[in-house]
Amino acid sequence: MEDTKYPCLLIAGEKSGEDHALSFIPGLKEKLPDLTLFGVGGDSLQKIGMELLYHLKDFSSFGFSEVLWQIPFYFKAYYKIIHEVKKRNCRIAILIDFQTFNLKLATQLKKEGVTVLYYVAPQAWVWKSYRAKILEKTVHTLFTIIPFEKKWFEERGVSRVQSVPHPLLINYRDKLTVFKQNPSTTHKSDFSQELKILLLPGSRKFEVRYMLPIYIEVVRELRKIKKIKSSIVISPSVPLSFYDSYLGDIDKIYTNENLPEALIEADFSIATSGTVTLACALFEVPSIVCYKGSLVNEFIYNYFIRYEGFVSLANIVHNAQVFPELLQKKCDPQNILAALLGWINDVNEYNNVKMRLGQTTDLLGGELRDVSSYMESIIKNVYN
Repeated sequence: MEDTKYPCLLIAGEKSGEDHALSFIPGLKEKLPDLTLFGVGGDSLQKIGMELLYHLKDFSSFGFSEVLWQIPFYFKAYYKIIHEVKKRNCRIAILIDFQTFNLKLATQLKKEGVTVLYYVAPQAWVWKSYRAKILEKTVHTLFTIIPFEKKWFEERGVSRVQSVPHPLLINYRDKLTVFKQNPSTTHKSDFSQELKILLLPGSRKFEVRYMLPIYIEVVRELRKIKKIKSSIVISPSVPLSFYDSYLGDIDKIYTNENLPEALIEADFSIATSGTVTLACALFEVPSIVCYKGSLVNEFIYNYFIRYEGFVSLANIVHNAQVFPELLQKKCDPQNILAALLGWINDVNEYNNVKMRLGQTTDLLGGELRDVSSYMESIIKNVYN
């Protein structure tokens, strides 16, 4: 069986999903050189040999109204993916996050006799808790990355759940080790000198369109009262034209691959809610978490979703409001500026936040440390 090929469907519909995949796919390919990946991903997965049926930038939408116009595209992609699975006689699939699309896909894949490994559990504890039943019926193994999730899904009938270290811990392991050994910016005595503020407007086109103008206005207002150095991390899934008119207010540009370096340099960040807020916590950067979408999204969220907990991953992991959350109507330049000045003018509180953030690594350990070996065993069992 040494020359056997192992076709494997991989769906990473967003940049964060690709980052998660990169925490175990290289190890899996090393163990299974004949593993052939195809599906949805980005440039990084393509560089390590994955065949892209669709680029993740085409899947990059979020929120109810933003998705509506793409429904025909998603249906077309869904049927093409199922067709490719049949054509390639694929019997294993790794689905990463991207819950609305991937749960529908998992249901059909199960009918086709495909073993489904679902990495990063859907946030069913926010809404649609019935998704736990769908997972139990369709998924071989559910991998969770937030501390309380394993127990939550097990209590709702999901029988095979593996708690794994958060992928950011794996992807940033070396840089976090260096940072922890020499945290030169752990404490501040004051902010009388230059402030370094990092803008993280998001990884989706609509996020950058909504959020970046607000963040730039904060930078302009802050410059009137403080000497600052501004930087930004741009996403590969967002066209450069979305940033062009704002770059005159930016002193330094980072790509997504250089996020750790950007965080190490920063005193503060203004971050659009998402995985990046957890990266901010890991590198101990006090951050204002923001989110603003369409009026349709706000209406649906307020009237149909009963979740009243924290929104940002950093706060969810800490089970406390370590980062201020300014959402929808509260997300405006004045509120963001006021939150930043609260830390700038109270350096003791700023240092307290950084101390709390120092505990983040310990909260994300997970139980299953070798995901690639676990998956290797399942894939071999499926094909042999």
